[in-house]
Amino acid sequence: MNIEHFDKREPKLVLEDFFDGKVYAWGIFEDRFGKLRREFIVEIDGTMENGKLVLDELFLYSDGELDRRIWTITPQGNGQYSGTADDIIGQASGQIKGNTLHWVYSMNLKVGDDSWKVNFDDWMYLQPGGVLINRATIRKWGFELGTVTLSFSRGEHLNHAPFSLSEHFSDR
Repeated sequence: MNIEHFDKREPKLVLEDFFDGKVYAWGIFEDRFGKLRREFIVEIDGTMENGKLVLDELFLYSDGELDRRIWTITPQGNGQYSGTADDIIGQASGQIKGNTLHWVYSMNLKVGDDSWKVNFDDWMYLQPGGVLINRATIRKWGFELGTVTLSFSRGEHLNHAPFSLSEHFSDR
């Protein structure tokens, strides 16, 4: 896909606005054959700090595994972004046009007791009503391993918090 094709799409996605505050997400991982392998929920606290967007993400997987990732995302101007996190190799890069963010990065992905270097190709689409839909293709050595699909909702758009993961993390 070409990010330029989304330039006129509405509602306009402003990453710093969407992720400022509490955001919740629900996700699935499907292998390359379309078989559902994993489900998870994510609780995100987003803050702007010194012109950078910091996303503190807490993950709870359907098998009980917990994980945490802290992204630091830097606006580069003209809809361009760069980002870092502990398990990201180098820098993530992204661009927004209209309602869409195209975000690419390499990651050290935990797989059992091992770690694999994989490449993510994320496309996020802001929908009317404030839902952000994310579909990411994961590849290793150029071969597709599977896809991750997530839907994000800002906390204030919900009647109440759908879950709380902070009790599982003592340092937060």
